[in-house]
Amino acid sequence: MNNKQMNVAQQAMTDWLSHPNELGKAPFKIECTGTFGLYDMTYYIFKYKKNVLGKWLLGVCGGYEGDSLEHCGHIFSEMEEYDEDTAVEKSQEMVEKIREYWIEEAKRAEENKESKGFVGFVLLSDSSWDKTKLISDLKQEWNIDVEEDEDETDETLIFFVDDMAVVLGLMSAPVPNGEAEINAENNYMWKDAVEITKSHKAHITVAILGNDINIYERGKLFVKVASVCAKQKNAIGVYTSGTVFEPRMYIDFSDMIKDGDLPILNWVWFGLYQSEKGVCAYTYGMETFGKYEIEVLDVDDKPSNVYDFIVAMASYVLEYDATLNDGETIGFSAEDKHSISLSDGVSLPQKTLKISYTSN
Repeated sequence: MNNKQMNVAQQAMTDWLSHPNELGKAPFKIECTGTFGLYDMTYYIFKYKKNVLGKWLLGVCGGYEGDSLEHCGHIFSEMEEYDEDTAVEKSQEMVEKIREYWIEEAKRAEENKESKGFVGFVLLSDSSWDKTKLISDLKQEWNIDVEEDEDETDETLIFFVDDMAVVLGLMSAPVPNGEAEINAENNYMWKDAVEITKSHKAHITVAILGNDINIYERGKLFVKVASVCAKQKNAIGVYTSGTVFEPRMYIDFSDMIKDGDLPILNWVWFGLYQSEKGVCAYTYGMETFGKYEIEVLDVDDKPSNVYDFIVAMASYVLEYDATLNDGETIGFSAEDKHSISLSDGVSLPQKTLKISYTSN
């Protein structure tokens, strides 16, 4: 037994039990009674008492890869009495319940795409995927280690990164209700977006779960995983952020992470169109980070300049986790000031921040 890892697991188990939704305090006594292996990871079995006269109860914490001190988020106790003869079996059952929970959460996230989270779809030309290549690409591109479980179905892949659950599912049907095709119309950077999107026969659902994790870390992990799925030989589009990206463009944008930057162009779609009065631009994706979407309206300038302007504004908000308020101004110098107003959206069906524009 790895004593250092065991001590870390015991502290993690104690912290979990101390949460107000569990015991609400540290257990009176806690002991590690053994370990077991599952999904190529190590799990620690604990018995603990609520108080001095309490019975010994069962808990489990894991899994740990190799000598790592970071568990994958499998910490649980049903507060049932500890029985040495069944402890391993019961602990394994708890781990399986946690995995099933994450699968169901991913399904709910897919059904409710307006929830604040990271769920997207990699569109496929046929109903197949190369899981071995996917796992290899995760390691090669992002140094993410994934061990495929022998009991995993051919249509799913579940793994954990820093307490975040990654749930991938191969769906042998197009995205329902023509939703991907409708949103592909928004991609003015890819002239064949709609026609190619119409040809998709299946898709990979990509979901990152873990509400207690920093939203930016979840967002970066989503981009890493989705960009790797986009490397599948039959991938023809990435449906996320209110549009369908051409796979190569999505992969190229993801390299911002490797440069130490936030992957703004993967997270947020910057819509651009011509109104009767001028060029208009809007964001789609800021709400995921708890921010208002941004609009720039009726500008007498080149579309490329308006695009650069709104990207700069959104990047500032996300990079500095800034909050823009109605009636304030924003600028990058004493002379560069732009007014901010909050009102019903023009390009989007919700309240948005309108930022004034002045051409150079």
